[in-house]
Amino acid sequence: MSAAAGGGGGGAAYVPPAKKDVTPEDPAQQVVHRIRITLTSRNVANIEKVCADLKKGALEKKLHVRGPVRLPTKHLVITTRKAPSGEGTNTWDRFEMRIHKRLIDLHAPSEVVKEITSISIEPGVEVDVTINDR
Repeated sequence: MSAAAGGGGGGAAYVPPAKKDVTPEDPAQQVVHRIRITLTSRNVANIEKVCADLKKGALEKKLHVRGPVRLPTKHLVITTRKAPSGEGTNTWDRFEMRIHKRLIDLHAPSEVVKEITSISIEPGVEVDVTINDR
């Protein structure tokens, strides 16, 4: 059987062509993503400071920014008896935890978003970044 007919001849092994670098050098050619940043916190002052810093950084880069959108606050309430034994007057404690949520929408390349979100984030603020390209 010949090497051309699929035999295991002594020819060189197949080497696929090298892939080209797909990241464009020009920022104008980068793919623009729709990015949603979700911030949650129990402290209003901290979440508002992080929102202001993110928005300021995005506007300095001349990005299309929408937000912060203030979503309704979640109230987590626990009602419990004050007396541990269950005897005596029926007195109750109500404990409440409020969770505040903000949304910020950006239209930007993912590399720029990494630069923007690298700011120092206040303690107690959770940041969730999602990319939606629909």
